Amino acid sequence: METPAHKDLSTPAQRALDALAVNTEDQSALDVLAHSDVLVPVPDDAADADGADATTVALPVLEQPGGEPVVPVFTTEGEMAGLLPFVSRYRLVPLGALASQWPEEDLSLAIDGSSAHALTLTSQGVRTLLAR
Repeated sequence: METPAHKDLSTPAQRALDALAVNTEDQSALDVLAHSDVLVPVPDDAADADGADATTVALPVLEQPGGEPVVPVFTTEGEMAGLLPFVSRYRLVPLGALASQWPEEDLSLAIDGSSAHALTLTSQGVRTLLAR
Protein backbone atom coordinates (compact mmCIF):
# COMPACT_ATOMS: atom_id res chain seq x y z
CA MET A 1 0.00 0.00 0.00
CA GLU A 2 1.48 3.33 -1.06
CA THR A 3 1.22 6.41 1.05
CA PRO A 4 -0.01 9.58 -0.63
CA ALA A 5 2.62 12.17 -1.50
CA HIS A 6 0.97 14.63 0.87
CA LYS A 7 1.15 12.17 3.77
CA ASP A 8 2.03 13.89 7.04
CA LEU A 9 5.67 13.11 7.79
CA SER A 10 5.86 15.35 10.85
CA THR A 11 7.07 14.15 14.22
CA PRO A 12 4.74 13.75 17.22
CA ALA A 13 6.23 16.96 18.65
CA GLN A 14 5.47 18.86 15.44
CA ARG A 15 1.89 17.52 15.40
CA ALA A 16 1.55 18.66 19.04
CA LEU A 17 2.79 22.13 18.03
CA ASP A 18 0.21 22.20 15.23
CA ALA A 19 -2.53 21.26 17.70
CA LEU A 20 -1.40 23.98 20.11
CA ALA A 21 -1.52 26.55 17.30
CA VAL A 22 -5.26 25.81 17.10
CA ASN A 23 -5.91 25.36 20.83
CA THR A 24 -3.31 26.53 23.36
CA GLU A 25 -5.16 24.64 26.10
CA ASP A 26 -4.83 21.21 24.42
CA GLN A 27 -3.58 19.13 27.38
CA SER A 28 -2.79 16.02 25.34
CA ALA A 29 -0.66 18.09 22.94
CA LEU A 30 1.14 19.70 25.89
CA ASP A 31 1.79 16.23 27.34
CA VAL A 32 3.22 14.98 24.03
CA LEU A 33 5.40 18.07 23.78
CA ALA A 34 6.62 17.81 27.37
CA HIS A 35 7.64 14.19 26.77
CA SER A 36 9.34 14.88 23.43
CA ASP A 37 13.07 15.22 22.91
CA VAL A 38 14.26 18.49 21.40
CA LEU A 39 17.54 19.51 19.83
CA VAL A 40 19.37 22.18 21.84
CA PRO A 41 21.97 23.82 19.58
CA VAL A 42 25.58 23.82 20.75
CA PRO A 43 27.56 26.65 19.13
CA ASP A 44 30.59 25.34 17.27
CA ASP A 45 32.78 27.68 19.30
CA ALA A 46 31.52 26.26 22.62
CA ALA A 47 34.02 24.44 24.79
CA ASP A 48 34.08 20.70 24.28
CA ALA A 49 31.58 19.14 26.65
CA ASP A 50 33.64 16.02 27.46
CA GLY A 51 34.38 17.24 30.97
CA ALA A 52 31.02 18.92 31.49
CA ASP A 53 28.36 17.66 33.84
CA ALA A 54 26.04 15.50 31.74
CA THR A 55 23.00 16.63 33.73
CA THR A 56 23.41 20.30 32.80
CA VAL A 57 22.82 21.90 29.43
CA ALA A 58 24.18 25.27 28.40
CA LEU A 59 21.26 27.17 26.92
CA PRO A 60 21.98 29.06 23.71
CA VAL A 61 20.40 32.51 24.08
CA LEU A 62 19.55 34.63 21.06
CA GLU A 63 18.22 38.16 21.14
CA GLN A 64 14.94 38.71 19.32
CA PRO A 65 14.15 41.97 17.57
CA GLY A 66 13.19 44.26 20.42
CA GLY A 67 15.86 42.80 22.69
CA GLU A 68 13.93 39.91 24.28
CA PRO A 69 16.19 36.92 25.07
CA VAL A 70 15.01 33.58 23.69
CA VAL A 71 16.36 30.02 23.75
CA PRO A 72 15.81 28.25 20.41
CA VAL A 73 15.16 24.50 20.39
CA PHE A 74 14.09 22.30 17.52
CA THR A 75 12.11 19.14 16.84
CA THR A 76 14.32 17.96 13.94
CA GLU A 77 17.75 18.58 12.42
CA GLY A 78 16.01 20.08 9.37
CA GLU A 79 14.19 22.65 11.48
CA MET A 80 17.46 23.59 13.20
CA ALA A 81 19.33 23.92 9.89
CA GLY A 82 16.55 26.15 8.56
CA LEU A 83 17.06 28.76 11.27
CA LEU A 84 20.66 28.14 12.40
CA PRO A 85 22.53 26.71 9.39
CA PHE A 86 25.88 27.58 10.98
CA VAL A 87 25.30 25.25 13.96
CA SER A 88 26.23 21.63 13.38
CA ARG A 89 26.17 20.26 16.95
CA TYR A 90 23.31 19.80 19.39
CA ARG A 91 22.24 17.94 22.49
CA LEU A 92 19.07 15.88 22.51
CA VAL A 93 17.14 16.77 25.67
CA PRO A 94 13.65 15.83 26.91
CA LEU A 95 11.67 19.07 26.78
CA GLY A 96 9.99 18.40 30.12
CA ALA A 97 13.38 17.95 31.81
CA LEU A 98 14.63 21.16 30.27
CA ALA A 99 11.50 22.97 31.44
CA SER A 100 11.77 21.62 34.99
CA GLN A 101 15.17 23.32 35.33
CA TRP A 102 14.23 26.51 33.47
CA PRO A 103 15.96 29.64 34.83
CA GLU A 104 13.93 32.12 36.85
CA GLU A 105 14.86 35.12 34.72
CA ASP A 106 12.64 36.32 31.88
CA LEU A 107 13.85 33.92 29.20
CA SER A 108 11.48 32.68 26.49
CA LEU A 109 11.63 29.32 24.71
CA ALA A 110 11.12 29.16 20.94
CA ILE A 111 10.35 25.74 19.48
CA ASP A 112 10.99 25.45 15.72
CA GLY A 113 11.17 29.24 15.47
CA SER A 114 11.16 29.56 11.68
CA SER A 115 8.50 26.96 10.89
CA ALA A 116 4.76 27.14 10.29
CA HIS A 117 4.16 25.39 13.65
CA ALA A 118 6.53 27.56 15.70
CA LEU A 119 5.68 28.08 19.36
CA THR A 120 7.24 30.59 21.72
CA LEU A 121 6.58 30.35 25.44
CA THR A 122 7.40 32.84 28.16
CA SER A 123 9.58 31.66 31.03
CA GLN A 124 6.45 31.23 33.17
CA GLY A 125 4.75 29.29 30.36
CA VAL A 126 7.73 26.96 30.06
CA ARG A 127 7.70 26.14 33.77
CA THR A 128 3.93 25.77 34.13
CA LEU A 129 3.01 24.12 30.84
CA LEU A 130 5.96 21.85 30.09
CA ALA A 131 7.54 20.91 33.41
CA ARG A 132 5.64 17.64 33.91
